[in-house]
Formats: sequence, structure tokens, C-alpha cells
Amino acid sequence: MKLGLAWKAFWRILRDSAYAARVAGLDTEKKAAATPSIRERKAGRNDALNLLALLQREARLLDFLKENLDSYSDAQIGAAVRDIHRDAGAAVERLFDLKPVLDQQEGAPVTVPEGFSPNQYKLTGSVSGEAPFKGRLCHHGWKAARCELPEWHGEERTAMIVMPAEVQIG
Repeated sequence: MKLGLAWKAFWRILRDSAYAARVAGLDTEKKAAATPSIRERKAGRNDALNLLALLQREARLLDFLKENLDSYSDAQIGAAVRDIHRDAGAAVERLFDLKPVLDQQEGAPVTVPEGFSPNQYKLTGSVSGEAPFKGRLCHHGWKAARCELPEWHGEERTAMIVMPAEVQIG
């Protein structure tokens, strides 16, 4: 019975674009229903805020980004950036274990294969015709060998707090 129904649906999809759109919508609805949102998985706090909180806690990244740097000298800014660069880099490496997408050095010749993914290769310059393409590597790209984001264990009312206010007593 299912095979016969699938066969009929297949041919109708090929002939009737409105029917094809409705069938495609059914598939999208099913996927959306099966995929819980980040809020549903993390009790009111999402992974982006967890990462932002970690970068603030370990590297003081938000303090640096929100600071008005106009009154500081380049030397003072450079000294601050060294610590932020080191600490944020260590946190990102621990969480994601970043690796190059391509192992070649920048400037090396590269062949982009037929059927390539635009998520793996960004083509620039004079792009025409069809793959395979030959070019030079401008940036090796990055991919994560793992993704271990910190979990948040807090109250719903503080879900949007990235860093608590610090108060010295006494």
C-alpha cells in the first residue's frame, strides 16, 4: 500500500507544482515539530549566551568591547589585547579544538572539486563555468573538531544575565 501511494505521489509531484509545494511543506512541518528550540532544551538560556558568558568570565571580552578606548594610548590598548587574545583563544580552543579546513599554506594552489559545498569553499575573484575550479588559497578556513559548550544551571529569572554585577562589601 505505501509503495503504491509513494508511486502516485511521485508522479503527481512531478506534474503539479502546487501539490509538490504542499508535500514539501508537510516535510518542513514535521522537521520543525521534531526539533526542539534551544530554549526548550536549555530551560530559558541558549548556547550563545553561555558562550558569551564564558568569554567574559575567562577573557573579560565584553568589558574590552564595551570600553570606550578613545582616552587610551595604542600601547595601553595593545597590552590589554594581549591578555584578551590569549585567554579568549585558550577558551575557544578548549571548547572547539579548531582545525584548518584546508591544510595548505595561504597562497598555495588549490583545486575546488566538482560538487563542492559552499559551506566548505568560498569562491572569490572571477568565477565562471563549472567546477572543478583552480585557484590560490587566500584563507585556510576553520572547522571545529568538537563543540563542548558550557551548560548553564541557573534560575529562569536570571537566564539573560551574561555576567553578574560585582559588589565589594566592607
